[in-house]
Amino acid sequence: MTTARAETAAPDDHPPAGVGSLWRLRGYLRPHLRSLIVMATTALAGVGLTIAIPLVTKAIIDGPIADRDIAPLLPLGLLALALGILEAVLIWMRRWVQSNAVLHVETAMRRDLYAHLQRLPMAFHGQWQSGQLLSRVTNDLSSIRRFFGFGLLFLVMNMLQVLVVVVVLLDMYWPLGLVVAAAAVPIVVLSNRFERRYVVVSRRVQDQQGDLATLAEEGAVGIRVIKSFGRGRFVSERYEGAARTLYDSSMAKVRLSARFWTFLEVIPNLAVVVVLGFGAYGVGTGALTPGTLVAFITLMLSLVWPVASLGYILAMAQEAMTAAARILEIFDTEPSIVSGPEILEAPRGHLRLEGVGFAFPDQPGTPVLRDVDLDVAPGETVAIVGATGSGKTVLTSLVPRLYDVTSGRVTVDGVDVRDLDLANLRQIVATAFEEPTLFSMSARENLMLGNRDATDADIDEALEVAQAGFVHDLPWGLDTRIGEQGMSLSGGQRQRLALARAVLARPRILVLDDTLSALDVHTEKLVEDALRRVLRDATGIVVAHRASTVLLADKVALLQDGTITHVGDHSELLATVPAYRDLLAADADLEEVSA
Repeated sequence: MTTARAETAAPDDHPPAGVGSLWRLRGYLRPHLRSLIVMATTALAGVGLTIAIPLVTKAIIDGPIADRDIAPLLPLGLLALALGILEAVLIWMRRWVQSNAVLHVETAMRRDLYAHLQRLPMAFHGQWQSGQLLSRVTNDLSSIRRFFGFGLLFLVMNMLQVLVVVVVLLDMYWPLGLVVAAAAVPIVVLSNRFERRYVVVSRRVQDQQGDLATLAEEGAVGIRVIKSFGRGRFVSERYEGAARTLYDSSMAKVRLSARFWTFLEVIPNLAVVVVLGFGAYGVGTGALTPGTLVAFITLMLSLVWPVASLGYILAMAQEAMTAAARILEIFDTEPSIVSGPEILEAPRGHLRLEGVGFAFPDQPGTPVLRDVDLDVAPGETVAIVGATGSGKTVLTSLVPRLYDVTSGRVTVDGVDVRDLDLANLRQIVATAFEEPTLFSMSARENLMLGNRDATDADIDEALEVAQAGFVHDLPWGLDTRIGEQGMSLSGGQRQRLALARAVLARPRILVLDDTLSALDVHTEKLVEDALRRVLRDATGIVVAHRASTVLLADKVALLQDGTITHVGDHSELLATVPAYRDLLAADADLEEVSA
């Protein structure tokens, strides 16, 4: 049985950003269709009021003021006041509805993006920098939110306002209307050029922000290594170099925007000067009334913000399109490891590897494992012994499907693990890794990741097995937050806590990937004695480098050049297989164990 593997987009494969990128995210707007209709309605009404108020002003000037008749002045003035209040109410309503809808959209996108990242296999996460993923989950989603919450509405509203006002101006006095219309020609041409150039520099800035986030994260996580080697200056210079590169790209983006926005400020102001000159001449010759000129100028000034903001909105749109393209790179990556339909209700834990081969997706021609056969009966424990780089960790990763085999199959109780429900499989199999991962939460919460229903008695039992009773001596005991990556603990403490987490899961198959490597000899002996009791009730896979750890197992499998060459009793392999004896030769316990 084979599995199809989706191609994973590398971070440097940049799909073209465009309106289509945002359009593909339209599903997030569908639940808020009513809010969108309210937003559009209030926006259109606002454009109408923007035009209506100057027209009322025209009626006041050309009517009561020109005729020196005060009687109609009060109702017209009250009408203008009412229109102004109504416009303010519509603006408030639009912004309230808009903010509510947009925040819901951002929250839904963030939730789905994080959930999708959790579904993607280890091969995907191995190819992507964590800073690039962090940048997409934070900065890129914020860019999309800002555009949906401000840019999209005002882009449509401002364009509509410009079009309607120009038509009204042409109707009021067409010679001056033509001046306003002519001013739009260079704006359209320059906007098109600006968009093409801005999308390139915007993508570059967003990618460099991801690179900088990666360096910042590496500096924080690896601070002990940096300090111990005295490489603070080196990593600071490396970070400063990346920050300088981002600064240069950001400044190029600012300069491009500044030139465009300056141009947009100049054109409307020049048009106002021309309109004032020709308008005054028209009033002097009687071609138009003073009220018409005032209304014309007022309406024209109402176009200054829509035109001047065009550069900002277009820049926002380009950033949002680029962000959408970057996010869709993740959404478009299909998980290559998918859940199967079968569930083992009462698993026995019989594990078999049949002709297993494996190669990493980016190195298909270099197999890490080949023709691996191994049979582990329920309740039996097998120690995997091999040189560094022989594929021991990869082999253990195939059991819970952190990776999928490229040939052969892995079965539990005769069922291919690819046919099993993933949640069910990972309840059956628990793994404790050599490099344990702990989260920025309490010790209790870290332990209960393996079993959400565990009681205090269960936790105490798991801590006893792993000799992790030190947690009770922490400032707040089990409720002590242990910090990001568990860096406040020693390496041995982290390993013991991770081992307790795996034991607490009560799995049918327990995988220990050199979990005892950071323990001292005395603690290791105590842990091994306790583990023997646990492994009597579970199928065990133990990656071992010490002869004492090998004794946990009922039999030993020797892994050489990506395949299992010998399987047998420890004493038997020690006596008959030179390669096995050489691997354990440096162990101080060898003589004692072989005696």
